[in-house]
Amino acid sequence: MSINCMRAVLEDAAASHGAKTAVIHNDHSITYAELLHRVNQVASYLTELELPGNSRIGIYSNKGIEQVVAILGILSTDYVLVPLTKLLKPEQVEYIINDCDIKCIITDKLKLESIEEIDFDGHVISYETAAKDVASFEEIYKYYNKPYACDISGHANAVITYSFGLSGTPKGIVISHRNLIDSARVVSQYLSLQLDDVISGLLIFNLDYGLNQIFCTLYKRATLALHRFILPEDFFSHLIDDKVTVLPLMPVNISQIFDEDLQRIPSPELFDGVRIITSSGGNVTRKMIGDCRQTFRNAAFYSMHGLTEAFRSTYLDPSQIEIRPNSIGKPIPDVELYVIDEQGKECAPREVGELIHRGGYIYRGFWNAPEQNALRFKSVVILQDVITIEGQLTDEIVVASGDYVYKDEEGYFYFVSRHDDMIKTRGFRVSPYEVESVVRDNIPQIEQCAVFGIENEQIEEEIVLVYSAPGEMSENEILFELKKHLASYMIPARVIYRKSLPLVQSDRDRVNKEALKAELTG
Repeated sequence: MSINCMRAVLEDAAASHGAKTAVIHNDHSITYAELLHRVNQVASYLTELELPGNSRIGIYSNKGIEQVVAILGILSTDYVLVPLTKLLKPEQVEYIINDCDIKCIITDKLKLESIEEIDFDGHVISYETAAKDVASFEEIYKYYNKPYACDISGHANAVITYSFGLSGTPKGIVISHRNLIDSARVVSQYLSLQLDDVISGLLIFNLDYGLNQIFCTLYKRATLALHRFILPEDFFSHLIDDKVTVLPLMPVNISQIFDEDLQRIPSPELFDGVRIITSSGGNVTRKMIGDCRQTFRNAAFYSMHGLTEAFRSTYLDPSQIEIRPNSIGKPIPDVELYVIDEQGKECAPREVGELIHRGGYIYRGFWNAPEQNALRFKSVVILQDVITIEGQLTDEIVVASGDYVYKDEEGYFYFVSRHDDMIKTRGFRVSPYEVESVVRDNIPQIEQCAVFGIENEQIEEEIVLVYSAPGEMSENEILFELKKHLASYMIPARVIYRKSLPLVQSDRDRVNKEALKAELTG
């Protein structure tokens, strides 16, 4: 078996630290030896389904130890994991199922009804015993106890994660087993993770940043403490009770934790064990940094920037977080970053251009999306005016990120904008096109609409829907319909009526969103 897969890391961890606690969730815990045993049981059952090699298996469930077992169980077979965030509506899950031809879904009792709505004709497995015709982990743990062995290739596809693109439909990015272990290795290195660390599992496991917490835990034989954020009080209890030392967050989590309307935050000395905070998935503000400094006074704060097409590009050293809080930092180990203009020339300091990612952690590509792949995954020739390409070795792939940035005189990078008009809110990317499509298809009274983001320090951007109709509609009526079809993070924060909408002068069928933004923010 390849050394470049998480399965090999799990086996080694169970052999060397079998009695050590691997995962905690509320009052439950599991050791590395127990984790491997359960993973083997699930993987054995999945293998007996005799699905075609590389079949996709989805996980659509709430957080818990069984979800971690399911993730590692799939990664211990020649199948491919497709995480489906529980925030998705059934029709969005159905789209992903059809897009990558999911053959099996692992879920829980709460999400089983949503799967039934879809009329999914593949295999369904529930964590708990739910129905006679649905297999369960409880049954698998009872009956599957024979030895299990596998041979995983590091170059094989491991995971397809989905996010929303310009077309309004989710785009799947394909990640190899080698990508997973490389990302765990590099993060463990620059964060200096330790054997005795307890890593908070607050993030959801639908994208690579959240999944990486599982893999870093395995790589360092640390402990993962799962937590589902509901209230700040519960979150602080999680940090104290589970003795968390490493706290991965998104900016929206920081805003939730330090909501000014909430009761007094516990005394800082209760959190002196927290030594590392990481943040990715959006820009952090000075207030966020200040709040974290005041409460987690011993913690080094790492701000990081990743791409859809590559695990991570930059991190900002904690010593710089208060000096240049707006910077996304410098390249992580094994990565080269360049800023180029439209002619392919390297930009001068403080000149804005496109970020080009070269080196490690580049993913395999988008699933069933040749146009998207052609747009983002480029030959190294794109850098021919910046670097020396010798020996005509031009088949190296780099990522043209679509992120527009600049670099200062000391080599620190600063994010400016996306090439497209994607909205980043609460750690998610939202396509205005998808929200607009739902309005068009489901609210016939609305004649025209425009969806865009407006800066909001608490959640990075808030979603605004401006519409025209014969008469003003009830905002609650509009939101009620949208909530039937969209994930909660896609619901507009503001709904505004206009008798007519401004149009782009060069295209009278297109709403002028910039004019609307200027009107609302001016």
